[in-house]
Amino acid sequence: MYPETRFRRLRRGVLRDLFTETRLNAEDFIMPIFFDETAKERSQINSMPGQFRYPLREAGSLAKELAAEGVRSVILFGIPSEKDECASGAFAENGVIQTAVCEMKKTAPALVVITDVCACEYTSHGHCGIISKTCDGPDLDNDKSLELIGKIAVSHAKAGADIVAPSCMLDGMISFIRKKLDEAGFSNTPIMSYSSKFASALYGPFREAADSGFSFGDRKTYQMNPANAREAFRESEEDVSEGADILMVKPATFYLDVVADVKSLGLPVAAYHVSGEYSMIKAAAINGWIDEKKIVLEAMTSIKRAGADLIITYYTRDLVGWLK
Repeated sequence: MYPETRFRRLRRGVLRDLFTETRLNAEDFIMPIFFDETAKERSQINSMPGQFRYPLREAGSLAKELAAEGVRSVILFGIPSEKDECASGAFAENGVIQTAVCEMKKTAPALVVITDVCACEYTSHGHCGIISKTCDGPDLDNDKSLELIGKIAVSHAKAGADIVAPSCMLDGMISFIRKKLDEAGFSNTPIMSYSSKFASALYGPFREAADSGFSFGDRKTYQMNPANAREAFRESEEDVSEGADILMVKPATFYLDVVADVKSLGLPVAAYHVSGEYSMIKAAAINGWIDEKKIVLEAMTSIKRAGADLIITYYTRDLVGWLK
């Protein structure tokens, strides 16, 4: 009790850093990368200043470049040359992600390469699996889509992915993928589950980046209601029981309570600082309204403080440089 207790004693000068409770490390961050199968050169994403779509021919050189900078982990998204209703390009042996993984691991074997396992970039309708007719109109068919997601995960593992990360929020997807990976001889390939992925308004810039907008409806029947924290916990708890190795909360800074809850399940937790979160900070910084570096470091510290072990963020290259 004051005056004996004075919290300010440990905030002075050099003592402030000594008693910092949450510290960021370069190893905490995972960089998202978009590879475009038809691109001849890298092109900036208009709604995400400083972010690019990369041509496949740069996969190896980019991996080498990132590894030299100190980036430890990446997560890959692909834009195929052709789309169809059953996302056949998503599991093609020489598909955009399969090729990128192979080239990156060949050039920078120590770089951890994670792949997003989904179908939205590969379907002509933009949804995350197979569509069936229902009394309420067309909707994602959960059970028919499981086979597709299993094929995609196995194809990524065959290409050399270190971790597969299913993002489609299908019921039963973790146990199904685990079974398919094990049957194909990839029992050591970990699954990072997008276990609490919300139907957020923060994904807009990503849809431009990954060309993954949908032609009808929305994704509210499979992505979560932003109001439901208890359901998010149950989703993650179920994925633990099905064999997930890592859990993910997406988005990050708007859902720190969920990050903290999911942390209690005992598995490593990743949080995805999504495109909208990135673009809001970037836009404010470009306009001179905020100190970009200070805001980003504060945001990342809050995510880690909430319980995230890993943070997927478009600021990864900046953060690795700042933290050297």
